[in-house]
Amino acid sequence: MADEQSRAPYLERWLTYLEEGVVPFSTPGHKQGRGAPPEFTDAFGARALALDIPHDGGTYETHLAVDPLDEAEQLAAALWGARDAVFLVNGSTTGNLAALLTLSQPGRPVIVTRAMHKSLLAGLVLSGARPVYVVPELHGESGLLLDIAPEAVEQALQAYPDATAVMIVSPTYTGVTSDIARLAVICHQHGVPLFVDEAWGPHLPFHPALPPAAIPSGADLAVTSLHKLAGALTQTAILLVGGDLVDTARLRAAVAMVQTTSPAAFLYASLDATRRRLALEGEGLLARTLELAERARGALASIPGLQVIGPEIVSGRPGAGFDRTRLVVDVQGIGLTGLEAKRRLRRDHGIAAEMADLVSVVCLLTVGDTPETIDALVRAFAALAAEQRAHRCSYDVRELGALLRATGPVVAGAPQVLTPREAYFAPVERVPLTAAAGRIAAEPITPYPPGIPVVAPGEAIRPEVVEFLQAGIAAGMRFNGASDPTLQTIRVVHE
Repeated sequence: MADEQSRAPYLERWLTYLEEGVVPFSTPGHKQGRGAPPEFTDAFGARALALDIPHDGGTYETHLAVDPLDEAEQLAAALWGARDAVFLVNGSTTGNLAALLTLSQPGRPVIVTRAMHKSLLAGLVLSGARPVYVVPELHGESGLLLDIAPEAVEQALQAYPDATAVMIVSPTYTGVTSDIARLAVICHQHGVPLFVDEAWGPHLPFHPALPPAAIPSGADLAVTSLHKLAGALTQTAILLVGGDLVDTARLRAAVAMVQTTSPAAFLYASLDATRRRLALEGEGLLARTLELAERARGALASIPGLQVIGPEIVSGRPGAGFDRTRLVVDVQGIGLTGLEAKRRLRRDHGIAAEMADLVSVVCLLTVGDTPETIDALVRAFAALAAEQRAHRCSYDVRELGALLRATGPVVAGAPQVLTPREAYFAPVERVPLTAAAGRIAAEPITPYPPGIPVVAPGEAIRPEVVEFLQAGIAAGMRFNGASDPTLQTIRVVHE
């Protein structure tokens, strides 16, 4: 296994391209960088541009006996314990779209987490499936969404015996994992496949202190983003097939429909190189990352006014887990919203956090972190807290309670009137946000990050969702998907 995983067939073939001295009369039009803007060449590098080649006609030609992409994908499948693997160059979004096109049918129910990424919602629109939403459990004190309760999935499958699949997100953006093993057993008892959006868990299989990964736990299909936490380039992900409930030919056809027909070879090469490094060095690299995470967690928790949320939030929940490489820092105690704290960390202290909501800031620790980056993070938070104390800026920490978390209870309980596809293509009208309560949404409204729609097409808009959106606008939250980015008006189904 180790000897086999030491190979990187796609990476090696990609690097061989330059040695062959090929003169391209094909895409991309910059022709190995010669036609690129000089200032871009200076910034990106001439060698990097010379290696910006397509897969077909670049790393793979019909004269080759074996497609190096096939070899690389099979090595990835073996490493993740999967039956098959598909490299993706449009992120996990591609995997979510392809999963729905493969596992659902128009009008048929699909059990899906309401705390879904917006790409799963897009897949519902494309496929025409009828979602039956299950809502993760909620941590009452922090307002964070937790795991999907197996009992909720069991009840949904009993209520909708014609459902074609179950689709969940694990880990969540804030690091909580569900009991995939138990969920897989329930799904298989009902004869349906389990799909896991594991975009935030590419590193999980490679250290025993991390929660179990989806495919080894029994999931039938999972997508995981190597660019997020594993060291690969932006946009790279892998779709992994386990078990026998997924038609791989249909899946690959679906991927071909929604993924670019001009994949960049350097993205495939990045996936291959990252897979090899995880196989050979993953456990050691992640051991160091986990040590740094604990060091950061302790140092941040010692700063007056900061609360660092960790694995204690899943205490007492059998099968649930927490990814300790995730730092969720509640900043209410220093008198800031998470959004303002994130802005000031970047503007004043040179720290770019992953995301923020109205309550907290989320920072990701990966194999790329060092003691120096951790020291910089802690210094920045300490300075931010000191600045707040100096200006005596504070408020009641309960002011921004659990209701106002971007991923909190606002996603639960919305009456579903139409399927997302029916609402998206229905006759619509535009109404002021203040008048939207009770109307059927015709477009998604998604705080981004984390990318979980608080309004989904086909749902009746509740007053508390309008309240949340108004609070988010006032706090400077960024929204994605709405046709009016100011949210002064939204599109609803015409009555």
